[in-house]
Amino acid sequence: MSVDITFRNIVKKYGETTVIPELSLEIRKGEFFTLLGPSGCGKTTLLRMVAGFNSIEGGELSFNSTVINRMPPGKRNIGMVFQNYAIFPHMNVEENVAFGLQNRRVPKEEARRRVEDILKTVQIDVYRKRMPKNLSGGQQQRVALARAIVINPDVLLMDEPLSNLDAQLRVDMRNAIKTIQREVGITTVYVTHDQEEAMTVSDRIAVMRSGVIQQIGTPREIYRHPANLFVATFIGRTNILDAVVEQGADGSTVITAGGGYSFPAERLQGLAGSGPQKVKLSVRPEHFELSGGEAGLRAKVVHHVFLGLNTHLMAELENGQTVEVIQPSEESAAVEPGQTIRLAISARSINVYDASGEANLTGRAQP
Repeated sequence: MSVDITFRNIVKKYGETTVIPELSLEIRKGEFFTLLGPSGCGKTTLLRMVAGFNSIEGGELSFNSTVINRMPPGKRNIGMVFQNYAIFPHMNVEENVAFGLQNRRVPKEEARRRVEDILKTVQIDVYRKRMPKNLSGGQQQRVALARAIVINPDVLLMDEPLSNLDAQLRVDMRNAIKTIQREVGITTVYVTHDQEEAMTVSDRIAVMRSGVIQQIGTPREIYRHPANLFVATFIGRTNILDAVVEQGADGSTVITAGGGYSFPAERLQGLAGSGPQKVKLSVRPEHFELSGGEAGLRAKVVHHVFLGLNTHLMAELENGQTVEVIQPSEESAAVEPGQTIRLAISARSINVYDASGEANLTGRAQP
C-alpha cells in the first residue's frame, strides 16, 4: 500500500547549525518524487529523516494522517536502496531478495511466490542462484531493488542508486527503475545530484539549495519556467545575458540586450515601475536562432561540434561573453569557425529575471 508523505515545517539541526529550516512539502501517493540538488544541499538528510535514521528537531512528518516523527525505522514499512547496494556477499540472489521476508516471518510458500514474482519483475530470475561477486553492477542494483520492493513497503527510498554505474548502464537502469516503479505503483522518493537522471525518472522534482526548496514541479515545468537563476542554471544548460527592459520607440515594452539588439518583451510580470529596469535573461542554447539579416546579437563562431541531428556552436558576443547555441545541423551547415553570425532570441521561450536573479518576471508560456 502506497502512502502520501507530508512534511510540515520540518527542521533539522546539527548542534546549533540549522541545515533544513522549516521545510514543507507534500508527496502524492504512488508518485515518483525526486529530491535534486548539489552536494550538501540537504536532500540525503531529508531522505534519512523519512527513513528514521535522522532525528527531527521541529515540525511534523506524516504518512497519510499518521505522524511518524518518533516512530522507529523498523515500524515505518520502508524499502531502501543505497548507493553501495548493500547486498550480502555470502548469499545468492534468491537468498538476498528473500532476506527481508524471512525477518518478517512471512510463510515459506508466500515468500517463495513473492520472490519469484519480483525476480521476474526486475528481470533477474535467470540469475537466482548466482552469488553477488558473479553479477554485474546493473544486476547487483536490480537485486537491491528487488529486495527493497518484495516486502511490499509503503514507501521506497532511493539514495543516489546509480552513481556507481558507468554512463550507459546508468541510462539503462534509470529506465528500468521508472518502469518497475510504475508497475508496482509505490510512492518513491529518489535522491540525486544528476539533473538528467531526475528529468528522466521523475513525476515531480524538488530542486534544493542550502536546505531550502527552490522549486517543485514536473520536469517540463522546471525546465521551461525555472523559478530563479539557480534553478535555470542547475537544470539543463542555459546562457545568462544582461539586458534592460525599457520602452521602445513605438511606446511598446522591449528587452534590449548587448549591441542595441531589442525584441518585444512578452509575458513580463512584476516589473518595478515604468522606467528602464536591469534584468537577466536565461536563454537555452536551442532558443537562439540564426538570423539571416542584421537583427540579432552579433557574435563570432569560436568552434562547432556536429552531433548528427543538431550542431553545437560556441560563439563569442561583442562584449566578450561566450554563449552556447544548438541548431539543427541543416540550418548551421554553412557556419564555420571565425565566421560572424547574428543570433536572434526566441522571446516566447526565454525566462527573464530581476537583477538579483531570484524572481522570475516571465509569465508561464503555453506548453
